[in-house]
Amino acid sequence: MSEAGGGRGCGCRVPQRAPWNLVAATAALCLVLATSVGTARAAPMSREEKQKLGNQVLEMFDHAYGNYMEHAYPADELMPLTCRGRVRGQEPSRGDVDDALGKFSLTLIDSLDTLVVLNKTKEFEDAVRKVLRDVNLDNDVVVSVFETNIRVLGGLLGGHSLAIMLKEKGEFMQWYNDELLQMAKQLGYKLLPAFNTTSGLPYPRINLKFGIRKPEARTGSETDTCTACAGTLILEFAALSRFTGATIFEEYARKALDFLWEKRQRSSNLVGVTINIHTGDWVRKDSGVGAGIDSYYEYLLKAYVLLGDDSFLERFNTHYDAIMRYISQPPLLLDVHIHKPMLNARTWMDSLLAFFPGLQVLKGDIRPAIETHEMLYQVIKKHNFLPEAFTTDFRVHWAQHPLRPEFAESTYFLYKATGDPYYLEVGKTLIENLNKYARVPCGFAAMKDVRTGSHEDRMDSFFLAEMFKYLYLLFADKEDIIFDIEDYIFTTEAHLLPLWLSTTNRSISKKNTTSEYTELDDSNFDWTCPNTQILFPNDPLYAQSIREPLKNVVDKSCPRGIIRVEESFRSGAKPPLRARDFMATNPEHLEILKKMGAASSIDAEDGLRFMQEMIELSSQQQKEQQLPPRAVQIISHPFFGRVVLTAGPAQFGLDLSKHKETRGFVASSKPYNGCSELTNPEAVMGKIALIQRGQCMFAEKARNIQNAGAIGGIVIDDNEGSSSDTAPLFQMAGDGKDTDDIKIPMLFLFSKEGSIILDAIREHEEVEVLLSDKARDRDTEMENEDQPPSENDSQNQSAEQLLSLSQTFDLIDQETPENPLESHSESSSPADIEEAAGFAPSEQIPSSTESLETPSLDGECTDLDNQLEEQSETKEDSNPNVSWGKKAQPIDSILADWNEDIEAFEMMEKDEL
Repeated sequence: MSEAGGGRGCGCRVPQRAPWNLVAATAALCLVLATSVGTARAAPMSREEKQKLGNQVLEMFDHAYGNYMEHAYPADELMPLTCRGRVRGQEPSRGDVDDALGKFSLTLIDSLDTLVVLNKTKEFEDAVRKVLRDVNLDNDVVVSVFETNIRVLGGLLGGHSLAIMLKEKGEFMQWYNDELLQMAKQLGYKLLPAFNTTSGLPYPRINLKFGIRKPEARTGSETDTCTACAGTLILEFAALSRFTGATIFEEYARKALDFLWEKRQRSSNLVGVTINIHTGDWVRKDSGVGAGIDSYYEYLLKAYVLLGDDSFLERFNTHYDAIMRYISQPPLLLDVHIHKPMLNARTWMDSLLAFFPGLQVLKGDIRPAIETHEMLYQVIKKHNFLPEAFTTDFRVHWAQHPLRPEFAESTYFLYKATGDPYYLEVGKTLIENLNKYARVPCGFAAMKDVRTGSHEDRMDSFFLAEMFKYLYLLFADKEDIIFDIEDYIFTTEAHLLPLWLSTTNRSISKKNTTSEYTELDDSNFDWTCPNTQILFPNDPLYAQSIREPLKNVVDKSCPRGIIRVEESFRSGAKPPLRARDFMATNPEHLEILKKMGAASSIDAEDGLRFMQEMIELSSQQQKEQQLPPRAVQIISHPFFGRVVLTAGPAQFGLDLSKHKETRGFVASSKPYNGCSELTNPEAVMGKIALIQRGQCMFAEKARNIQNAGAIGGIVIDDNEGSSSDTAPLFQMAGDGKDTDDIKIPMLFLFSKEGSIILDAIREHEEVEVLLSDKARDRDTEMENEDQPPSENDSQNQSAEQLLSLSQTFDLIDQETPENPLESHSESSSPADIEEAAGFAPSEQIPSSTESLETPSLDGECTDLDNQLEEQSETKEDSNPNVSWGKKAQPIDSILADWNEDIEAFEMMEKDEL
């Protein structure tokens, strides 16, 4: 039975959890204080509405796939804002993100089996012919082994799997003779040189033409790889071996998995994020279920499902026990240190962990899956999309959202497991948000910043490979799909592999290496139960009863540590020292610091929390020196607000975060640099002036266009090819003089974003934009106005009608946290952290900071805060034994005792998704 058909569980026993740490205890209190269960279960969705939503998914896919084929193919990906293909080497480098691109028509290959799932068999047949005719796998390009495996090799195998299925049915693909499989085999052999290491772990990158370590290969010097990169190969490589009979692929993938298992931390049974491929030493020793590790766990369980090898299940269950013991702090999933698993390594979570509830469904552990999924859904309802990373109090940490499908994946699996129509409503929300905020005339654009609504000129191939597949299956009935989805298993890229491979070409030795490394608790295997169609037939309110206490967890999260504070006062003790209140010149504060980690487990916990707060405080202070990004939204026909550009703010002029947005048509100033009195004041009067950067100060440009009657200004970078995709946020400074005379808003666009506006002017003449601190809701009235016909109108007529369905949903008020475009710092030494945190005897930490303020829960939480504050004052006034005359102990001697604990935080800001 595949996981596509629902969970492999039936209310199974959950492993015993260790006591929650501080953050988990806080979450528990908030859940208790939340509104109790009182609403009825979601009403069943009618067959007609499900069909309507399924058809909407089909139209959305056609919009994305059609624009890729029209404007980008044979390039790897579509750039939906500029309506052209992304070709490696022809666009500014985006770093590791570009390693997925190999000049092999990535999006087309990644979309092959999606076409069949969506019942587009004719389009599938045409796509296969294009792949066979046009795709070249022998390119001189360095690519990611991991991405090439899951997207290209997986795409070819998924296409082959469904091609032979269609051929057997007798209507389509009658000409097919395993051509996609032969391409997959060719690619598999091209990836094999990456495994030429003493450990068997593959190099992270390989040159498709020249392999590894040759001078012309330009790769092979790397020493580290991520755990997921080395541990997410077994499904595709084993399938390739089973399809072709060439056992070498499965052997290499198994060897890599065996090595990772052997190198796990034996006391915690956790693995780190990054490992040295030659020595096996852990480079990054933090552990979680998100970026860097995620699909390693996924492939252990799915390898058991596909291949039937018990050792994979044993390993997964051992890891899962550790995850639930240390990382799972319902509804949160927080990274820990592999050697000190009770110590949190982060105060934030990344969006890739959204896949984990779906994996828990396959595992059969439903309650925590429901809890985590609901928490994630509340974050989405707050920000419209799941930010790349968010804090434990649910604020934005990294603001991007590249249209990731993991949450949709978990939504689908939870619906299949529970049959709860609530998850259909969740899927409906995802559809509406995609159409409302991400849809642009040439496809769907990633979100540059979920707070401003600005777009990024990218539409990753996984959006077509996964998002539309899971959304369509969510609303489809069995008769809507032309084959039995139960006969296949999904890879991490949602490619379909047939379960009959488990009995084909089974020449690989099934020696159980797991027991060589650990003694296993047999009770682990009670967690996996027989599959059922509906997990809770006798208790239809089961899933809702778990969700209900979480419905306010995001908007009404209590201050951290509130339980500990309350317990401290009850025992007569003082509240723990907070980083924001610390004064290095205060002898009592130094005495408290000295005790942390030495007196008791409670003091040790205080010390760890204090260090986390101090690091957060230092990071926040650096972020607060910069203004947040702004948005330029094109609202005129035919854009209607669907194109949002990331803009840099000015340190002068009208502050768009405090005043209403500025709306107007744009006009180019003359002279274009705006460095002298304008010669065309009539053209810019009452409009937003476009000016080129350079030759004078920004403030001077602003004064000149303001004197000409402009209501705002957009400065466009003169550095051709610059883009917000690759450059940090740019802020326009004043001229060193008083700039209070500048009353109009000024924003900065890089060259690429500015060109989008200039191109729109050339094509449509009249272009109206909105300057704001965040994108506003799309203008329904403007979309419905009679407009002159255009090519874009014809192309998107059905899209405009579907967009109108989502206009009744208002934008949820969003917070304005730190700058999302910061460059993530490299790891720091303990000394660096001490210096950055402000540990100097003569310095004082500010008394308050945004990063440490947490919204309190209405009622009980607020009253408790006031009560604790009053008790604190009483305690201090009545304590005659406080000594203020002690000599301050050097802070270095205190911090020297913490070096081992600080190791857990060294990599906290280095993580990149």
